[in-house]
Amino acid sequence: MSRLLFQGVPGIADTVPGSANQLNNDRCPLITVTEGDTLHEECGVVAIHGHADAARMAYLGLYALQHRGQESAGIATADGQHLANIKGMGLVSEIFTDEVLQKLPGQMAIGHTRYSTTGDSALLNAQPIRVDSTKGLIAIAHNGNLVNLGNVRAKLERDGAYFQTTSDSEIIVQLIAHSKAGTLVDAIADSLRQVEGAFSIVMMTRDRIFAARDPRGFRPLSIGRIKNPEGPDTIVFASETCAFDLLRAEYERDVLPGELVMVTEDGLTSRQYSTGVAQTSCIFEHVYFARPDSRIFGRWVQESRDQMGRQLARESGVPADVIVPVPDSGVTAALGYAEESGIPFRFGLIRNHYVGRTFIEPEQRVRDFGVRLKLNPVHNLLEGKRVVLIDDSIIRGTTSRKIVRMVRGAGAKEVHLRISCPPTISPCFYGVDTPSKKELIAANNSIEEIRRYIEADSLAYLSLEGLLKCCDGSEHNGYCTACYTGNYPTAWVDVDEILPATASA
Repeated sequence: MSRLLFQGVPGIADTVPGSANQLNNDRCPLITVTEGDTLHEECGVVAIHGHADAARMAYLGLYALQHRGQESAGIATADGQHLANIKGMGLVSEIFTDEVLQKLPGQMAIGHTRYSTTGDSALLNAQPIRVDSTKGLIAIAHNGNLVNLGNVRAKLERDGAYFQTTSDSEIIVQLIAHSKAGTLVDAIADSLRQVEGAFSIVMMTRDRIFAARDPRGFRPLSIGRIKNPEGPDTIVFASETCAFDLLRAEYERDVLPGELVMVTEDGLTSRQYSTGVAQTSCIFEHVYFARPDSRIFGRWVQESRDQMGRQLARESGVPADVIVPVPDSGVTAALGYAEESGIPFRFGLIRNHYVGRTFIEPEQRVRDFGVRLKLNPVHNLLEGKRVVLIDDSIIRGTTSRKIVRMVRGAGAKEVHLRISCPPTISPCFYGVDTPSKKELIAANNSIEEIRRYIEADSLAYLSLEGLLKCCDGSEHNGYCTACYTGNYPTAWVDVDEILPATASA
């Protein structure tokens, strides 16, 4: 079992770590964002209110959200009197055995699974974060990234705040603790108005669950309900609706941008703490992050990706014998491309699912090894064929070059690479773990130069206009496309002003 951190667990003394560095030496080295060839989502959140086995329900929800982060996970529960928290490094299933789940009683729970973007990659920064504040015990789990955390943290420290972690998530709790508002709900609303950036959060006190999204709605967060004919319904929050399917919860709606939702034994109430800001949800959720079976920002991801593939075929079709996805992220777009083009779809690359997602491993020496083990070509499907490879993005180009070489080495006569999003030219400040601009291949090279680097016969990206068209149905969502345009919806912040992406959430 991985090392666990216990807080408020009945019968177990609280873990008292000496420092973030001591925890790092125990389990996980510091990570950087200067390596790797894939964009990274950093976490998923879930919350349960009104279920006799809330901890297990949170565990199942996190299991469905494991793709959003595989570095650490945690669950906090409450029973009206106590608030317990257990978290650890590793996968959800590794941390939360039956024995561990039994130590988390209560009818309320929040959970978090994480890939770090700011702060030390340590058990100390794993979430939920539990703080005993002037407003009482509060646990918080956060998906996103704050862009004004430096100024806010400095002000709080001048006011006497003591931070337990280097995660920006704790800033929200400290703002609540230092708020002069008369009620907890008002204090939370007041605090959320002071932070800038991306956040979908779930919070829990001893007797209430809160959920909120930032005013621009960068990150997803949905509300579900488990019907209970014999009593009050169970209310569920999750980063993606695929978690509701596992929990047998019915999707009700998304938490609105700028909305604060509170759930008590009396039911669900809501207030709009911020209005008048244009929605700029992260379009890369539809391109890559979210599971295809999720409904994100009111729209099915599967539908968006199918349309991306079809639009890509219309914009940059090329004579070929077979369409091959780069699994798993390129599969749905490749199906759309194949149907639109009339060219057969084949799984010409087989993924070893026991290697894990390349970007999850923090160290480059592990990541490179994973790239070599992750995919294997099916020689009889590729030999002598004109192949169109479909992938979701190119970041540095190193992985794409290895895949093109692999397909050509399997005997392909031609290899054409098609990307189901525009060139990534700018880093993200809103919770996506991206390299600096100087390390993004499309920020410093033309498409022809990239093609030569990756050694493909041709290369084409989906246009920005095409991508927006594919993701905009009847919902008429507004999207953030800063990674493709360099135009940020919030005040521009130099990446150096954000704690170096050694962690967040």
